Amino acid sequence: MTVSRSSGSVASAPATQVRGALPAAKPWIPLLLLLLSLLDLRVEILLLIDHFTFTSLVQAITSHPLAVVILVLQRSLWRRYTLRR
Repeated sequence: MTVSRSSGSVASAPATQVRGALPAAKPWIPLLLLLLSLLDLRVEILLLIDHFTFTSLVQAITSHPLAVVILVLQRSLWRRYTLRR
């Protein structure tokens, strides 16, 4: 809501704006998060490729929880930040 200085009346926001809606598609956000999470996990990924053990997998997951959550939620992030048709 905005207040006019001259008359003191209150004007409401345009009806086309929806609270909580994204103004435009930003597909670079999930891509950036994916890149940063893979950069964070690069050493663990190389170790897992070289010699896989379940212990090293659990250690990678527990030592980098944010990167793992971003990788798990990539599908949801792409759906949220791209245009819907």
